[in-house]
Amino acid sequence: MRRQGKKLSRGFSWLAVLGALLVIGGIVGLVYTGAATLTSMLLFGWLLLIGGAVGLLQAVQSRGTSYFWLAAVVAALNIAAGVVVIRHPEGSAEALTMFAALLFLTGGLFRLVGSVVVRGPQFGWTLLQGAFGLLLGLLVLFDWPHSSRYVLGLFFSLALLFDGLGLIAIGVGGRRIVSMVTPPEPLPESSAGPSADPSPGLSPESSESVRDQSNN
Repeated sequence: MRRQGKKLSRGFSWLAVLGALLVIGGIVGLVYTGAATLTSMLLFGWLLLIGGAVGLLQAVQSRGTSYFWLAAVVAALNIAAGVVVIRHPEGSAEALTMFAALLFLTGGLFRLVGSVVVRGPQFGWTLLQGAFGLLLGLLVLFDWPHSSRYVLGLFFSLALLFDGLGLIAIGVGGRRIVSMVTPPEPLPESSAGPSADPSPGLSPESSESVRDQSNN
C-alpha cells in the first residue's frame, strides 16, 4: 500500500510540474502575444498535417470499403490546410481571427435574443454572456486585421495558463489525498535489551532477606 501511494504521489508531482510549465508558457505568451500567435498557428498547421497523414494512412489501409474515398478526401484536405497554414501563418491567423469574430458575434446575438425571448431562470447571466460575446466580436472585427496579431495568441496563452493552474490544483490535491489514505511508516523496533532488574545492586540473598524483613 505504501509503495502504491509513493507511485501515485510521484505521478501527481509530475502533474504539478507540468502545470507549472504550462503556467510559465501562458505568462510568457501573454507578454509576447505576437510570438504566441505565430506559435499557435504553426502548431495548428503541424497538427493538421500530421492528422492528415495519419488519416491518409488509415484510408489506404481501408481501401475497398465504402468510406475509402471520403476518408481519403478528408485526409487530403487536412494535409493541404496544414501546408497552407505552415507556409502562410500570418494570413491564416487573419482568416481565423475573422472567423472567431463572426463566431463571437453570432453567438452573442443568439444569446441576447434567446434570453429576451425565453426569459428563463438564468436570464441575467445569459444576457450578460450574450452582451459580452457581441462586444468582443465587434472589438475584434473593428480592429481587424491588426487584431489577428494578438487575438489568437491571447486565447492560446490564456488556455495554457488555465490548463496549467488546473493541473497544479490536481497535482497538489492528489498528493494530499494520497498522503491521507496511505498508512504511515512503521516505527523502528527498540534496540534496548531486556528490562533491567529494579534493584541491580542487590544479590539474591540480600533480596530474600529484604522480603523476610518486609513480611515480619
